[in-house]
Amino acid sequence: MKISVCITVFNEEGSVEALLDSLIIQTFLPDEIVIVDGGSTDNTLSVISNYKFPASNKKTRLKVINKKCTRAQGRNIAVRGAKHGIIAMTDADCTASAKWLERITKPFADTSVDIVAGFYDMRAESPMQKAASVFLGVVPQDFDEKTFLPSTRSIAFRRSAWKKVGGFPEKDDNSAEDTDFNYLAVKKGLKFARVKNARVGWRTPDNLGEIFKKFYTYAYWDAKYGAFYHPVQDLASHNIKMIFKVARYAIMLGFAIAGMFLDIRFIVILLLLIVIYSLYSFFKVFGKTQDVRAGLWGVVMQFVSDIAGMSGFFRGYAGR
Repeated sequence: MKISVCITVFNEEGSVEALLDSLIIQTFLPDEIVIVDGGSTDNTLSVISNYKFPASNKKTRLKVINKKCTRAQGRNIAVRGAKHGIIAMTDADCTASAKWLERITKPFADTSVDIVAGFYDMRAESPMQKAASVFLGVVPQDFDEKTFLPSTRSIAFRRSAWKKVGGFPEKDDNSAEDTDFNYLAVKKGLKFARVKNARVGWRTPDNLGEIFKKFYTYAYWDAKYGAFYHPVQDLASHNIKMIFKVARYAIMLGFAIAGMFLDIRFIVILLLLIVIYSLYSFFKVFGKTQDVRAGLWGVVMQFVSDIAGMSGFFRGYAGR
């Protein structure tokens, strides 16, 4: 089985070397690594071009394509430029565990498997990062072997499956191309395998501005894509969850208005609801991190994710 690892990069001079370091020491070495640079303005290309493979790795070949493009276009360019029938993907802000490639490609021994969903560890050190990881990603205890759908941080697929889907949808500036790809693959009846221990490490953002932007962007593109009922997630799709979140805040706003114009007791009820919601947020994060400080940050992160998510949802839906 020959394997191509395909990666897109854009201004990743600080992270791409660590990713390459992790790929060239895999227990099952890739036959080639194809990197598409989408028009970096930093030293990303220089870092890649000067990268030295160890003498022990005589198998892997490195191919670099420099073309200004969106991320979805870059992924498709990389696949088209790859030589082999099995494609594995990860992202430049990730590092692959030593057995990642071996484990994520093993299910292809079953010829009926089209796509393999690997997993990822959120690299979080500070309490804020630990709290953010609960909201931004999927913690190991929430991994569902029947419904988990892959991220391009950790995915492998047959070239034939990529062709059946039609590649990654190349909408303008699309930041949810893996969501689109998965949705179309499910609709076309392609078979997924899920491998929880095929992991990459993914850097959790370390500042609230970047965290807010990620929440906003995810919600924006989910809404713009417009999938409410999901063939795998049923009514638990991101957009349905966002509708319930909007309804939750609409109710709280209603209590606030009623308290100002009708009866002050509605304000008391509102404050009680906020306390209950905050306690829920604390215990949600504490239960998954076992870190009290992360739990406290979880209260902040809940409101940050709500505000950013609703903002992105409204703008994305309006722009459909």
